[in-house]
Amino acid sequence: MKFVVDTNILFSYFKKDSFTKKLIQNPFSELISPSHALLELKKYSNLIMKKCNLSKNQFENNLKSLKKVIKFIPQKDYSKFLKEAEIISPDIKDKDFLVLCLKKEIILWSNDKLLKNQNKIKILTTEEIIDLFF
Repeated sequence: MKFVVDTNILFSYFKKDSFTKKLIQNPFSELISPSHALLELKKYSNLIMKKCNLSKNQFENNLKSLKKVIKFIPQKDYSKFLKEAEIISPDIKDKDFLVLCLKKEIILWSNDKLLKNQNKIKILTTEEIIDLFF
């Protein structure tokens, strides 16, 4: 299956022994995310390292492995859909994730409950993804 992956899911990738990490690495799914999600991960790298008890080197290694399993899409590749995403997005910060869903006609994987307050894009939580695969 194909999914757009929200940043809150990507943060979980850095937790040791994270089941979310195993789901992300699942070879039966194709995952994409906007390239700005990488910027968010880097912006919050110190917080991620602290919460996940990671060294800088471990964080960088996790980030490299994440880039191997998720295709990060530059905004120029989906910018013509941004206006529609801004209209339907309950939180403007999430518009890039929604726009990828619109462009690719796929599901968003997110634990952000606010995103379910729209009816254009299907949103699945990690729990729902687990139910889907298992």
